[in-house]
Amino acid sequence: MKLSRLLLPVLAAFAIASPAIAAEKFKVGYLRVMDDAQVIAAYEGDYYKKHGLDVELVEFKSGTDLIKAIVGGQLDTGVLGFTNAASWSSKGADLKVVGGAQHGFHAIVVRDDSGITDVAGLKGHTLASQKEGSTADTVLRGVVLKDAGLTPKDLSIMGVSPQVAVQSLVGKRVDAAFLFEPQARIAQLIAPVTQIYEIGEVWPFPCMVVITSGDTLKNRKEDVWKSLDAQREAIDLLQNQPEEAAKLIASYFIAEPTLKTLKHGELPREQVITDAIKSQTFSPILTPEERARMQEIADIMQEQGALKTRDGQPFDVSTIIDLEWQEARKL
Repeated sequence: MKLSRLLLPVLAAFAIASPAIAAEKFKVGYLRVMDDAQVIAAYEGDYYKKHGLDVELVEFKSGTDLIKAIVGGQLDTGVLGFTNAASWSSKGADLKVVGGAQHGFHAIVVRDDSGITDVAGLKGHTLASQKEGSTADTVLRGVVLKDAGLTPKDLSIMGVSPQVAVQSLVGKRVDAAFLFEPQARIAQLIAPVTQIYEIGEVWPFPCMVVITSGDTLKNRKEDVWKSLDAQREAIDLLQNQPEEAAKLIASYFIAEPTLKTLKHGELPREQVITDAIKSQTFSPILTPEERARMQEIADIMQEQGALKTRDGQPFDVSTIIDLEWQEARKL
């Protein structure tokens, strides 16, 4: 009895200390768009666990909010648009792009009653896109409209989430939308709209990348690399077995088991998401060509005034890219 009483304080202290010595959660931020499918698939497919990580997924409504959480230390990594890293780094934030994710699928869909048949036809109309300063907004203004001989002032651009953009098409509040998948596909199934343009076909670029902070990379590099290994496996699944991947991630994009469409009746959500996955190109690496395209995007941002360096010099993308994982894995 005396021994038991003596052990009680020790056991109590151990119980208090146990949570502190348990493996620390690794927090990964994501957006609910197909561009971030690798994060969701890695989580639902237990790839993070396979690589020894206890991951907590944290959803964000915008890349701006996600990057703020990385800068503030609330997240370890996130999959989001490269422009966020460039913008914050130019202001002094210590950020690193450590891997690839998805190549830029962004489609323009237009209402069938709008009379719009090409990008130039957007003049005088209302277009739903992403928030100003986002990667989508940057390429829309600096590439898509410019190539069509338009300026942002030639049309009305409404910055909203992809989900709201689809609702706006259905409700006839906009004539067109610049959308990610699966929202581009969903819009064409539930609304009288037609796709007239997809930037990946004419100006391919690395849209989504894996971003972390310099502190996290320094203090938790092994965990960052484990997360990249897990996401690489998830990308293999997405690229080679889209039907299986859709089973893991479909509920994140379509709440009900089926989607009511205009022409095809009720479609299983897994079928819709499988088709959306097949339209994408996922890659865990950043090639020299993609890094050059990232520099082009940074230059566009500076032209638009969305990115300003302290010394007024061009922003050097190479200063925020860390390819050590990619090189170590010989990818």
